[in-house]
Amino acid sequence: MSEHRRPRAPRPFRKPTKPAPTVDPAPAAPSPTVRPAPSDVSMVTAGLYEQGHRTSTPGTLGETFRELRETPGSMAWIGLHRPSPAELYTLGEEFNLHPLAIEDALEAHQRPKLERYGDTLFTVLRAAQYVDAAEEVRFGELHVFVGPDFAITVRHGAAPDLTAVRRRMEDNPELLARGPEAVLYAILDAVVDGYAPVVAGVANDIDEIETQVFGNTPGVSRRIYELSREVVEFQRATRPLTEIVGGLCAGFEKYSIDEELQRYLRDVADHATHITDRVDGFKQALAEVLTVNATLVGQQQNEEMKALTEAGHAQNEEIKKISSWAAILFAPTLVGTIYGMNFDNMPELHWAGGYPYAILLMAAVCVSLYIIFKKRNWL
Repeated sequence: MSEHRRPRAPRPFRKPTKPAPTVDPAPAAPSPTVRPAPSDVSMVTAGLYEQGHRTSTPGTLGETFRELRETPGSMAWIGLHRPSPAELYTLGEEFNLHPLAIEDALEAHQRPKLERYGDTLFTVLRAAQYVDAAEEVRFGELHVFVGPDFAITVRHGAAPDLTAVRRRMEDNPELLARGPEAVLYAILDAVVDGYAPVVAGVANDIDEIETQVFGNTPGVSRRIYELSREVVEFQRATRPLTEIVGGLCAGFEKYSIDEELQRYLRDVADHATHITDRVDGFKQALAEVLTVNATLVGQQQNEEMKALTEAGHAQNEEIKKISSWAAILFAPTLVGTIYGMNFDNMPELHWAGGYPYAILLMAAVCVSLYIIFKKRNWL
C-alpha cells in the first residue's frame, strides 16, 4: 500500500457531452434514442445500504448507479463474476476507477496486492479451497474495489463464498455501517478463514505421505512433487497477506479508519501471520520428506544392486566350478583321443606298457588340474 496519497485519477472513460445542435422548427421531431443499460449478465448481486441496512436491491448496474446518485450517504455493494470489459469500463466511468486497476481486474492470475488510486483501494486476493475427493487445493481469484461510497467485488473463481460474507455483514448492521472499508475487512476475514480447512487438509496429506514414504508405497515421489507444487502456490497466495493487512494498518491515522475496524483488521493480521507460518512450515516439512524419500530410495537401490552383485558373484562361482570340472574331464578325453588315432607309425602304439602309461598320464593331468583349481578357489 502506498503511504502517500496519489492525486485523484482523471476520468478517462467519460465522453464529453456534445452541444445540442440547433434544430429548425419541425412539425414532428422523432423521439431521441434511449441508450440501453449495460449488460448485467455477470452481476451476481447488488445492494444499496444506509446505516448498515439494505434499502434496495437493484437488478442492473444502471439502476444501481441511478439509486446511488439519488440517495446521498448510501453505499453500493456490487458483486460481479468474470465481468466483460464493457461492464468494467462502465464501472470505471461511474466510480472513477483507475485504468490500471481495471486492466488488472480484467485479467486473472494476478499476484495478491494492495494499491491505492486516489481515494479508491484496489485489492487482489487469492482464495483457496481444499477438495477432499481429489485431495488437492484449488485456487480462486478475487479483486476488490473500495471507494468512498462503493465496494465492488470481481470474482475469477468459485471461492470465496461472498454470499455468506454479505449475509454476515447484513446480520451485523453496526459493523456494516462503518462503510466500504468494513466490507473489505469482511472479505479479507473470509479469505483468511477459508485457508484454515486448506491448512488442515494439507497437514493431513503430509502425514499420509510420511506414512507412505516409510511404507515404500509406489508413486509416493509423484505425490510429494504434486503436493509441493500446491504448497508453493498456497504460499504465493498467503505470503502477501501480511503485507496487505500491514498496509491497511499503516494507513489507519492518515485515512481516518474507524477504531473498532482497526481492531478487526489487527485480528485478521494475526490470523494471516499464523497461516503464513503454517504454510512455510509445510514447505520445510515437504523438503525434509523429499530428502528422506530420496535417501530411502537410494538405500533400496543399493540393496537391489547388492543383491544383484551377490547373485552375479554366485553365478561366477558356479561357472568357475563347472569350467574347472570340464577342464579336468577334458584332459583324459584329449589323451584318449590322441591314442585312439589309427596310424601305423605312432610312438608307444605297439609298446606293452603303452596302456598303463596312457592311464597314468590321464590321471597325472587330472590331478594337476585339480590341485591348480583348488589353490585358486575355483573348486
